[in-house]
Amino acid sequence: MRVRPALQKLLCLLPLLLVPASASHGAAMERGAAITDPEILSALNTSGLSLGRMLGAAANGSGADLFALPSMAIVRDATDRDFNRYVVDRKDAPEKITLFDRDALNAPGTQFDLAGIVNRMDRAFVSPDTCGEIRLIYRPIANHDSTNRDVPPSRLPMTLNLVMKAKPAHAGMICAELAKRWLALGDASPAGAEHAAALTGKGGALEWITPEAIDRIELNIQVAREATDANDLDGRADYLMKVFRLDPQRKLFEESPLENQIDVERIRTDAKLAADFRQWLLEPANFSNLDRGTVVLPDRFLALSAINATPALADAERRARDLFSDDDIVTALAKASASASLENIRSFAGFARRLDDITCSGCHQTRAIGGFHFPGREQPGMAPGAVVAAASPHFFGDQQRRRDILAAFRDGAPPDFSRGFSARPQPRRASELAGTTYVNGWGAMCYAPNANAAPDRSFASWTCAEGLSCQTALGAKDARAGLCFLKSQ
Repeated sequence: MRVRPALQKLLCLLPLLLVPASASHGAAMERGAAITDPEILSALNTSGLSLGRMLGAAANGSGADLFALPSMAIVRDATDRDFNRYVVDRKDAPEKITLFDRDALNAPGTQFDLAGIVNRMDRAFVSPDTCGEIRLIYRPIANHDSTNRDVPPSRLPMTLNLVMKAKPAHAGMICAELAKRWLALGDASPAGAEHAAALTGKGGALEWITPEAIDRIELNIQVAREATDANDLDGRADYLMKVFRLDPQRKLFEESPLENQIDVERIRTDAKLAADFRQWLLEPANFSNLDRGTVVLPDRFLALSAINATPALADAERRARDLFSDDDIVTALAKASASASLENIRSFAGFARRLDDITCSGCHQTRAIGGFHFPGREQPGMAPGAVVAAASPHFFGDQQRRRDILAAFRDGAPPDFSRGFSARPQPRRASELAGTTYVNGWGAMCYAPNANAAPDRSFASWTCAEGLSCQTALGAKDARAGLCFLKSQ
């Protein structure tokens, strides 16, 4: 293993240390916007929301059974193609890597378990007719029904998100009613199967979560990691990310562009496409939406897959400079500021971080748990592993914003869909997070001013509480981004 400074290693491990320390804290943070209790999820998985039933297979179908479905043919073939391409591209890599175990995924004893359900009505700006999305997050479990203590059930490093329309076209319900049902979950007492039945029954928050509401599948697979020890979190891990949208007429999942995943290599080598991309993104209305975090890039600029490296290996500012100049951004800032108040982008560094932030890979490289934002809590009897947290600091730090949007829907007020950077919640929406690891407290993301330059206005609020200082890692890609630690540390 490479020797790194203590702070550098702590930066890698910190997302695992900063999740809520207790179930009660976690429940408070998740209330009304996510279902994470393993007992309830297990009951829902058994009672009708298993991946097999949702895809039209046997409820307890194996991973191999699911990927053998006619509707999943493109999912299987495209994922295998990109996995094989990754292996070929890395064949001459000097370091030793451990590849994702596809044999284990296709073994008869491997099944997908429901690891979490997340309300994403905060994405109604993308799909207003359906009130946004509800996401069913599944994890493959090897030796699923094993009673052999020597080979207990264990999770494979992969998530499959079944993205549902929050309100299908046939649902006789308005967004306000659906939001009210979800917010009421914060006052409910978990009661296993009984609570699960209420969730999916008439008037429940999940009443309309049926196969007819499926929109797409999102895959995130840890295709390779440097270390062979499952508990060694210090080395690089690579994740393949793909999206497959359901064609309801053909009843087939089709390979689709990843939302806002900019195909930098293709754009950079095509002068016409690069010029079109700059013109489109720097138009004042689109630039303002980028600042708000609500921009939706046209498909022609996007990639069909992405490799997400954790820890992040490339500098976001360098990538942005491949396509934009300082003058481009100075001009765009002036034009956009004339018609709207910009909250996040105040400099080229802020633009570069936001541009990276909106991509699938950039978001998952920010405060994730080894490339995942929602691995889910461990089930009883599971083989011990390196990660047992339900979700990442990124996830928990965004819950208040999501509940604010649900409350606006419920009350008939216009929702404010804007968001801060993935690493830091918006200051105006961070009242319950002040002084915590999410905002200004120990372990919070911060931005150290450059002693030889004026403070960067994009990160003026990225400070630390009294008694803490912003400490950066030696050799980090962005030497100004760090974490809040005691001054004595």
